[in-house]
Amino acid sequence: MENTEHPDRIEHSTVIQASRGRIWRALTNAEEFGRWFGADLKGQEFVIGQPVRGPISYPGYEHMSFDVTVERIEDMELFSFRWHPYAIDSAVDYSQEPTTLVTFTLASAPRNSILLTVVESGFDRVPEHRRLEAFRMNSRAWEYQMNNIGQYVATYP
Repeated sequence: MENTEHPDRIEHSTVIQASRGRIWRALTNAEEFGRWFGADLKGQEFVIGQPVRGPISYPGYEHMSFDVTVERIEDMELFSFRWHPYAIDSAVDYSQEPTTLVTFTLASAPRNSILLTVVESGFDRVPEHRRLEAFRMNSRAWEYQMNNIGQYVATYP
């Protein structure tokens, strides 16, 4: 797993031994995304310009919501959404804060595998009082989530 961090962006990549179509479905089918990510997105779809919301199901974070707006879907190559990074305090209204952009890209890799990369950018716009913690926590979380999607597609081909 590769990890490159810059002050404004987090980047994690992993090679997954699965078909492009299988990984694409795990990313862009909202219910499947929720299964590996840890959010209940049952009955929802990812549609450009539309919000997707659901409760987080990961232990210890059940008080949080997965709340994104889909930005781009480029068939079998790119999927992106905007959200409020590390918005974990249920007493805070994050809706007036700028969002970060989360972008997943797929590229061919050796031996019929796929290089999946996630980039989260826009941390320079996050309010200064929570910018560093949001960056640090999301960097760790994306490393974890990249492992999750790899395990998910291997377990549910």
